[in-house]
Amino acid sequence: MPMYRQGSLSAYVEEAAARKPTPGGGSVSALAGALAAAMGEMSANYTQSADCTQSADCAQSADCARSADEARALCEVLGSCRDRLLELVDGDVVAYGRVHAAYGMPKGTQAERGARREAIRTALRGAMEAPLDVMRQCARVAEAADRLADAGNPNLITDVGVSAVLAEAACAAARLNVEVNLKYLKDDGATEVACREMDDLTRRTAGVRRSVAEKVARHLAG
Repeated sequence: MPMYRQGSLSAYVEEAAARKPTPGGGSVSALAGALAAAMGEMSANYTQSADCTQSADCAQSADCARSADEARALCEVLGSCRDRLLELVDGDVVAYGRVHAAYGMPKGTQAERGARREAIRTALRGAMEAPLDVMRQCARVAEAADRLADAGNPNLITDVGVSAVLAEAACAAARLNVEVNLKYLKDDGATEVACREMDDLTRRTAGVRRSVAEKVARHLAG
């Protein structure tokens, strides 16, 4: 099983650039999502440790404390997303490997052809689920970024903006990898359900990214 997430960044990028099928778009999308989560976490970590939360003399200490509490909660959410997205950096590669193995199964007899068809269908469902989960995690990251744009340390609002932009991009990129697997699943019952979920995740993530962009722009103009 590949363990790219435990290796070096330069080695991963070289592998992604090489003339080989993995790591491909689904894995790279997961990595982009993990970086989006990391940028949100950085803002949350600075916010929850703000100096004014420790000072009884600060006129805004109650507001700071509320922001710190929210930042702590968001840090947990974003940490969970980052961990899952890093798992999917490798998980997408594993899923592709199962598809490749299924297509390589023997097809000399009717029984072998039937077993091969079923194995391909099962593998494609798994290959679809990995990038779909990337989309789910990216939607959570973007929504956390939107909250941090309001409650986070204002000195880090552009990093929150980076988080939202990367989350939307990773979500859109992962969608392509869901769609290519759906194409080969054809009329499988999972197709309609996955399409509805993809549309919802795409709308949510894009809408939140626009919200964060507006907040960042207002801050920069102020």
